[in-house]
Amino acid sequence: MSPIDHLAGLFAGEGVRSYLGEDVSLATHMLQAAMLAERSGAPDHLAAAALLHDVGHFAEVGRRRGDEHVDYQHEAAGADWLAQWFPLAVTEPVRLHVMAKRYLCTVEPGYFARLSPASVHTLALQGGVLTDPEARAFEQLAHAQSAIAVRRWDEAAKDPLLAPPPFEHFADALRRLLTSS
Repeated sequence: MSPIDHLAGLFAGEGVRSYLGEDVSLATHMLQAAMLAERSGAPDHLAAAALLHDVGHFAEVGRRRGDEHVDYQHEAAGADWLAQWFPLAVTEPVRLHVMAKRYLCTVEPGYFARLSPASVHTLALQGGVLTDPEARAFEQLAHAQSAIAVRRWDEAAKDPLLAPPPFEHFADALRRLLTSS
C-alpha cells in the first residue's frame, strides 16, 4: 500500500472520531488546516504539514491511550512516523507545532485568549507557556516560522460549519513530496 493510500485510510477510518472535545472530527480538523494553508497561498510542503500535523493522534502512529490527562507527545510521534516518507520541510513543522503554540502564548498578546478550551487544556499538559529564554531558543530553530504558520491554521481549523475538501484533494501534492515509498 502506498503511503498516500495508508494516510487516506487513517483519515477515512479513525479520523472520523471526535477530536479532543472539539466540534469537529480529527480528520475534519486536519483537512480544514490544510485548506486554510492552501487558501493562504502556502507552498505544498506547508499545506502538507498542516494536513498531517495531528497524525500522531492516530492510535497506529502515536499509540494514544485516550487519557486526557497525559501528554502523549503526538507531535514527535507524528513527525517521526511521517519521516519514513516525507522531507524535513513537512515533518519538522509537525514536530514543532506544539512548541509553536507555547511560543505564541508567550510572545503574542491575546493569543492565549483565542485558544479553544481543548487547546488551553492541552497547553497545560504540554508544558504551558515558554520562558523568555525558551522562546528565544525556539525562534532560532530552522523550521520555527513554518511551525508558527501551521499552528495558526491549526487553531483556526475547528469550525463545524466549514466544509473542507476531501483528503484526495491533497493527494497529488503529497505524492510530489514523497522522499520514498
